[in-house]
Amino acid sequence: MKQRALGAALILVIFLPLLFIGNEWFAFFITIIGVLGFKELWDSRFKKRNKNNQLPWVLKLLSYGCLIFLILNNWSSNEFQIILDYRILSLFLIVFFIPIIILCDEKKYNLEDAMYTLGSVIFLGLSFNLIILTRNYSLEYILYLFLITTMTDTFALFIGKLIGKHKLAEQISPNKTIEGLIGGTVMGVFIACAYYLTVINPEIEIVNLLIATTTLSLMGQLGDLVFSSIKRHYDIKDFSKLIPGHGGILDRFDSIIFVVITAILFKTII
Repeated sequence: MKQRALGAALILVIFLPLLFIGNEWFAFFITIIGVLGFKELWDSRFKKRNKNNQLPWVLKLLSYGCLIFLILNNWSSNEFQIILDYRILSLFLIVFFIPIIILCDEKKYNLEDAMYTLGSVIFLGLSFNLIILTRNYSLEYILYLFLITTMTDTFALFIGKLIGKHKLAEQISPNKTIEGLIGGTVMGVFIACAYYLTVINPEIEIVNLLIATTTLSLMGQLGDLVFSSIKRHYDIKDFSKLIPGHGGILDRFDSIIFVVITAILFKTII
C-alpha cells in the first residue's frame, strides 16, 4: 500500500506540472512515455528469447525511430487530425517486413514478429500523438478525459472490493467485478460530467454529455481489459516495475489510451 501511494505521488509530481505547462515540454515527456510503453509491449513478447536470439539492434533502432516519428507527427497542432500519407505507411511496411527476408531466420525475426512490431508502433504512436494533440486543443478537455479514467478506475476498485461478487472477465482479470464496473462507471460519469458542466461548457445538451461520458468510461475499462489480456497471454503480472506499486507505463496508461481514441468519435458533440 505504501509503495502504491508513493507511486501515485510520483506520478502526480512529475505528470501534472508538465500537463499544465503543455507545449514542447509535455510533447517531449509523452514521447518518453510512449517509448517506454513500446519497450514494455515489445519486451512482453520477446523477453523469453535467449541472449543469442535477440532482435538485431538495427531493427530496434528503426522501430523506435518510427514510433517517435508518429508520436511527434504534427505535434504542435491544436486540431484533432492525423497527417500521415501513404508514403509513410509504405516506408513502415518496408522497414518491418523486408528484414524477414534479409535475416532469413525464423527464430530471430518472423512474420508474426513483424506484424506485432508494426501494430505496436502504429497503435502506440497514434495513441500518444493524440494525447499530445488533445492537450494542445484544451487543457480543460484533457483533464476531463483523465478525470473519467481516474475516477472510474478508483471507484471500480473500491466498490469491487467492497461489494463485488460477480466476476467480470475472470480469465483475463480475476479481480474485476461487474459491481465494480457499474459502480466505477456511475461515479466516473457523475464526477466527469459535473466537471464538464462547471468548467468547460454549462450549456451542452445533458443527454449528449451523458452518452459520450458513459461510453468513454466503458471504453477506458475495456482498454484496461485489452492490456490485461496481453499480460495474461504472455504470462506476466505487470508490464514492468517502473512505477512503485503500479507496474509499468502501460499499466497506468491503458485506460486513457482507449479513452483518447474514442473521444475523437465524439468531437462534434462534446
